[in-house]
Amino acid sequence: MNRLARWLKRVRTSSDAAKPAGEDLRFQMTNLTRRTRIASSVEVADSGAKRSKGLLGRTGLAPGEAIWIVPCESVHTFGMKFAIDLIYLDRQLRIRKIRSDVRPWRISGCLTAHSVVELASGSIRTVDAQVGDLVEFSRSDTGAEDSGSVHSQENLD
Repeated sequence: MNRLARWLKRVRTSSDAAKPAGEDLRFQMTNLTRRTRIASSVEVADSGAKRSKGLLGRTGLAPGEAIWIVPCESVHTFGMKFAIDLIYLDRQLRIRKIRSDVRPWRISGCLTAHSVVELASGSIRTVDAQVGDLVEFSRSDTGAEDSGSVHSQENLD
């Protein structure tokens, strides 16, 4: 089990008592380089089933919502009903590639990526994110006991 998986497991375990049954744990995504918030409600798709489903079956994402697919170096929008923005991240959570307004029935990839964040179309225009920026994921619920964050290579290997 890599460090990212261990971190996610620890964070999920620490919040199990506090969260309502059936509710997914959410994170916020911050651009450390530019000190801006990219997304306030990030769902993690780190299992095979969650990665395969992704955003399929949904009718859209609200501003500030995102899904972080780990591991992942390419996505498709076959069968989707809306366009999305994509941020590809390497193991250090440095932005490797950005794609805006990826419409349904398209394929996008980045061979140097370790994960990808899917956001509502237009999100990239409203946040100042550039290739090379470093991002961080932290717990959205600030009242949680173990609200650590993940933002570096040592947390991901």
